[in-house]
Amino acid sequence: MESELKTLNPNPAQIQPTQRSPPVDDNLTKDDRPLLKPEPVPPGPTQNPATTTAPGIEELEKKYAAYVRRDVYGVMGRGDLPWVEKLLLGLALVTLVPLRVVSGLTVLVLYYFICRICTAFLAPNREDEQEDYAHMGGWRRAVIVQTGRFCSRALLFIFGFYWISETHRDIVDVSFNGKFGTQVAEVWTILDEKCDKVWSLMSCINLFDWKQLGYSGTHKLSTLAESKDQSQDSARPGVIVSNHVSYLDILYHMSSSFPSFVAKRSVAKLPLIGLISKCLGCVYVQRESKSSDFKGVSGIVNDRIKEAHQDKNAPMMMLFPEGTTTNGDFLLPFKTGAFLAKAPVLPVILRYPYQRFSPAWDSISGVRHVFFLLCQFVNYMEVTKLPVYHPSQQEKDDPRLYAENVRRLMAHEGGLVLSDIGLAEKRVYHAALNGNTSIPTVLHQKDD
Repeated sequence: MESELKTLNPNPAQIQPTQRSPPVDDNLTKDDRPLLKPEPVPPGPTQNPATTTAPGIEELEKKYAAYVRRDVYGVMGRGDLPWVEKLLLGLALVTLVPLRVVSGLTVLVLYYFICRICTAFLAPNREDEQEDYAHMGGWRRAVIVQTGRFCSRALLFIFGFYWISETHRDIVDVSFNGKFGTQVAEVWTILDEKCDKVWSLMSCINLFDWKQLGYSGTHKLSTLAESKDQSQDSARPGVIVSNHVSYLDILYHMSSSFPSFVAKRSVAKLPLIGLISKCLGCVYVQRESKSSDFKGVSGIVNDRIKEAHQDKNAPMMMLFPEGTTTNGDFLLPFKTGAFLAKAPVLPVILRYPYQRFSPAWDSISGVRHVFFLLCQFVNYMEVTKLPVYHPSQQEKDDPRLYAENVRRLMAHEGGLVLSDIGLAEKRVYHAALNGNTSIPTVLHQKDD
């Protein structure tokens, strides 16, 4: 890895012609890096550093494919743009950007004052070193939720997401293990065709543990069925889990279900955003902290998930189990925080189709990303909502198995590629793109 990073930012002094140095041991001076093989080229105005780093970047892009941008704007949004794209950016800069900035700030300030009025003369909930207004009831809570959903959708509209495609997919998913899997699947197909209550049949099959038969193979059958009456209390999830592509994910989930998120403690002190996050019921955590307080936050999240599962009036929790954002084509390993409570989860898959600029927030700075996003005339979002996933007893006993099964289901239904890299590799990739020649110190955080 160190040799890969060194190729991204070679020292010009090493490739410029210098005076001949005294002979030393060949084993100490030998350098097999391919970028140093060509003849030294004197520095000049026509020398392009990009040509020197290209092989190293290509190698890194294969290893860190989940974070690579492949839109017109290139790596880190700093690619050479065609003149047509520059012309469109210029037009948007003088027309769309000012209008969208003013409109977005207006909606944000308006909702802030709504939250301020609804929380006036009320003390926030301060249990477990948290601070939120999510557990208040009555008309105040109703106004905050409804106006919050409306304002979130209005912000997405301002950002260019005029239409959002939502698909509610009902999947009857049965896994059979063993050499008789095919025959069992055929029996299931016959029963499915003749059974009016598909979901009742699925529940009966889920009660039977096929692993007790000692089957070793795997056969999976997925069918689409019309939705039945699922208003039972047991069908209510405790937490929404979603892949993480951009900060726009938060706006969508706010407009859809207005859940509570896990956020840095510093978010509570931000102007405007701080009060809104308290009304959302965010659970605050110091991400880089290794103190015992972090373990307390994990317990708070578990309690909130259990509460949401048992009480329909409790705020729903929303977690991104990947722990960081990707370019939208991959699904990283899930942390277990959303699955420790043993409650059902609601999987949601977000995709951002694009033609010019990708809304994914992967290897591009926040300011540059917001600017380019505001310059796009139209942006697209596709949402796939899967049925509530009820864990088996084995999954309840093993949160890692529970998390991995949900992850594989989301990858299969969303057409996502499973990746085994995480936040640590993302930091290394970003450091390499910024020209750092040393691997950054990474704080390996334990699971949620």
